[in-house]
Amino acid sequence: MSRSWRDRKTGPRFSRWWRPWYSVNPFRSWGGRINERRGVGLRDLVASPDEVRHRPEVRWQVVGYLFAAALSVLVIRLFFLQVVDHKSSVNAVRANALRTSVLPASRGEVLDRRGVVLVGNLTTTELRLSRAEAELHPATKGALAELTGQSVADITAKLNDVRYTSYQPVPLLLDTPPNLIEYLSLHQDEFPGVSLIRVSHRVYPLGGYVAPHLIGYVGPINGYELESHPNQGYQMDSKIGKTGVESFYEYFLRGVDGQRILRVDRLGNILGTVRSTQPKVGQSVVLNIDAGLQRALDEYLAAAILRVRRTPDARSGKYPPAPNGAAIVLDPTNGHVLASSSYPNYDLRQFVSGLSNKTFQSLMSTGAFNNYAIQGLYTPGSTFKMISATAQLQTGILSANAVVNDTGSYKVPGCMQGYHGCVFYNDEVGGMGRINLVTALAGSSDYYFYNLGYLFWAHTRRYGLTPIQDVATKYGLDQPTQIDLPDENVGRVDSPTVRKALHAEAPAAFPNVDWYTGDNLQMSFGQGSTAVTPMEMAVAYATFANGGTRYAPEVVAGVVNAAGKVTQQYGPKVLGHVDLPERIHGPILQGLLGVVNSPHGTAYGAFRQYARFNLNSFPIAGKTGTASNAPGQEPNAWFVAFGPVPHPRYVVLCVIGKGGYGAAAAAPVVAQTFNYLVAHPVKAVRFGVRLAPNR
Repeated sequence: MSRSWRDRKTGPRFSRWWRPWYSVNPFRSWGGRINERRGVGLRDLVASPDEVRHRPEVRWQVVGYLFAAALSVLVIRLFFLQVVDHKSSVNAVRANALRTSVLPASRGEVLDRRGVVLVGNLTTTELRLSRAEAELHPATKGALAELTGQSVADITAKLNDVRYTSYQPVPLLLDTPPNLIEYLSLHQDEFPGVSLIRVSHRVYPLGGYVAPHLIGYVGPINGYELESHPNQGYQMDSKIGKTGVESFYEYFLRGVDGQRILRVDRLGNILGTVRSTQPKVGQSVVLNIDAGLQRALDEYLAAAILRVRRTPDARSGKYPPAPNGAAIVLDPTNGHVLASSSYPNYDLRQFVSGLSNKTFQSLMSTGAFNNYAIQGLYTPGSTFKMISATAQLQTGILSANAVVNDTGSYKVPGCMQGYHGCVFYNDEVGGMGRINLVTALAGSSDYYFYNLGYLFWAHTRRYGLTPIQDVATKYGLDQPTQIDLPDENVGRVDSPTVRKALHAEAPAAFPNVDWYTGDNLQMSFGQGSTAVTPMEMAVAYATFANGGTRYAPEVVAGVVNAAGKVTQQYGPKVLGHVDLPERIHGPILQGLLGVVNSPHGTAYGAFRQYARFNLNSFPIAGKTGTASNAPGQEPNAWFVAFGPVPHPRYVVLCVIGKGGYGAAAAAPVVAQTFNYLVAHPVKAVRFGVRLAPNR
């Protein structure tokens, strides 16, 4: 029997069941077991060399597996580079020696309805400097200052222009002289960050003051615009239409940029051109605008506002501030915008050479960038009476022949004696005596429409709460006209609902939330919280003039490509209808004719003074408006007319904010515009024709 190392030390091991009882000491036995227990050492864990078999082949197998895995990864990577990603790999290598230069495309032209160029292009070489490179190499500014004749301060100011990002090259010269181009091309290493780019700039053959708000301007693209036009080919130094037609029809006008792939050495010097793609010029847009009429309308509006500022109001004795205004000519048969002016004006050519920050802020402070024809909100005053008259005859609440005794002051029936809101007075005229609808419109009787507003409010159970407002909606006075220009404002017609909404939005500006009888009286002739844009009112009168069809006003007639082919043509867009049978249309038309042709008409004197055509052969119908503003302020001056009656071809509107009385301030502009229209009738649109500016 073999023995373990324990047996050799302590002798034979016996089972305690047959060991003698006297040889067992329980205490000694427990103590011995405790003393004999040992910890585990390194010797117990690691086998001795003679107990382990030598196996070198395992180590070689592990090393082999590692090398095989590494080789597999390398092969797979080479496969992807050589086969799967072959094109991108080649392009990456070539990119080390190739550079891409963008060739900006010329924008399409903007033409009037006869083909007269309003906006064209002039191609020049633009000298640009990278702001980031200028910071790294400050001496570049000094060197360029000597070459260009500019001061270092001027160059620094241009580099600090907020319109350009840190990594966007800033134009220093728009038309670089040929000798300077040659010098910079031969000494590129000496001018880091300087680039010469062939670009086309906008030119304005009729001048930059002709319809700038309608045409709009082009400027460097900003970060928001770049994000808003993803995957459309815009670069950090691209230009984009900012306002007007340039913005609304950007898709057609912008063209497609070309590319030139250049081979360069390690220093960035150009070695040659690998290939190039020529840019594609943008398409041209043909406007419904008549250039001659537009230029005349701009002049009439500006002259009238300057005249109003120099002429004291005959009633208040104050000089009207007349800060802004608008004038519009529409074709009521299809919605064509034949001309549209806004004041104050600005010169589009300033955006070609670059506006200084001081000039930009100055124009902003005067509101020159606002297109008041579609963005100005003015209380309409008596021009709104045509809408109220339509509601009157549609509902039958008062017949056209019903006689009302205009005493000059209207006392609200049942109103508490001594209450300040009980009596309402005529503004433009005194008491007209016994009148009907026709004479009330011709003489602009407020009394007549005070009574109409009271009748509607007294019979709400029969006619509803908003019979006049409902008609105004059909005429489009509280909704977008859908004109093809950006940033149009939307008017509002006062009502109980509108009053609450205005109060909730601006409690301080509109403290009154309740609606009373007096509010209905004022709303009936365009006062209270009613405010509309000039374009909305022009569309309303065009709707009446053509017999009830409301068209969307359209600035652009169509789009023509570089070959002269029409690619897009826009027809009349009908937005709604107003029910105007002869029993409704006839009496209102007679009243509007009386405004101009009756000796008692509010615009009779203005047309006798300014009209240079025969009103019998070219009859004009219209309406004055003198809309009150805040106490102590001059009223808004309105006049809107259409002719020749009975088949009107033109609607002409003028409004001058805080300009005084409509007959004195606005009517002369409309009369002068009709002078032009009678002498120079607007002709049909011609596509694919390009004429010199002077016809």
